[in-house]
Amino acid sequence: MPVRIGTRGSRLALAQAERVASLLWENGFESEIVTITTRGDTVDGVPLHEIGGQGVFVRALDDAILEGSIDAAVHSMKDIPAKRPAGLLTCAILKRDSPADFLAHTLPEEAIHVIGTTSTRRRAQLLRHMEGIMIKQLRGNVDTRLRKLCEGQYDAIVLAEAGLERMGLSVPGTRLSPSLFVPSPNQGTIAVVCRNDPALCGIFAPLDHSETRADVEYERFVMEEVGGGCFTPQGIYSNQGHLIGEILSLDGRRQVRMEDEISSKEQARAFGRKLRSEGMELIREAYERLGIRDEG
Repeated sequence: MPVRIGTRGSRLALAQAERVASLLWENGFESEIVTITTRGDTVDGVPLHEIGGQGVFVRALDDAILEGSIDAAVHSMKDIPAKRPAGLLTCAILKRDSPADFLAHTLPEEAIHVIGTTSTRRRAQLLRHMEGIMIKQLRGNVDTRLRKLCEGQYDAIVLAEAGLERMGLSVPGTRLSPSLFVPSPNQGTIAVVCRNDPALCGIFAPLDHSETRADVEYERFVMEEVGGGCFTPQGIYSNQGHLIGEILSLDGRRQVRMEDEISSKEQARAFGRKLRSEGMELIREAYERLGIRDEG
């Protein structure tokens, strides 16, 4: 019986699911792709923090696994919340693609004034590094965002470089260095979530990339200690244990930044606790200005 793989219906999500299906086939397992609509797909035109954060892209797929209508789901790992339902496991983390953001544009950089993004992190980092710009809200899948750019609604938009690569798109623009524009935790990584079933986990085990898993787990340990979700402008990135973390003010004018070499869960959590402690004023300020209850 084929393994039922759940995914969102966007072109990028389907490309990611098809990659997993292809890898399963190479390892001798048949699969079928099941498309599921999430709340994040149906509610457009508002910032993510107003409809529940990144987790809105994940919950419907989690429910489908637990209900038994699918066996597993494929996600951009950065969309998976820190708190997970009982009975689910991240059974495979594929080798990481580019972690970088990409500024898509056709104008010279000095002519860019209006940039589209809903991410508080991207907004703060752009305001920090580029003078004289205005940030406008931009929601929708990759195709929708590129269409709005082509229509002239924005001078530039920010996308994950990995998403463009997975869709085979060549778009003019500028790659934003991860050391300066520190990405969201787990950006550029595809994850497979399934029921806590040893036989099912065994099917996906050959897809797991141990070096990527180590880095993204360090990032998630830091994320869990810092808190703030997609509400607080924060970047967390580990590359072979070289860990960078930063928390910014919403306007990008202030920041707390840390770098260290780590090799254990305990070190990552200690890094996260220190980053949270030093950035607490910025975290509380972001919650207050966005009208969100501080998680403490």
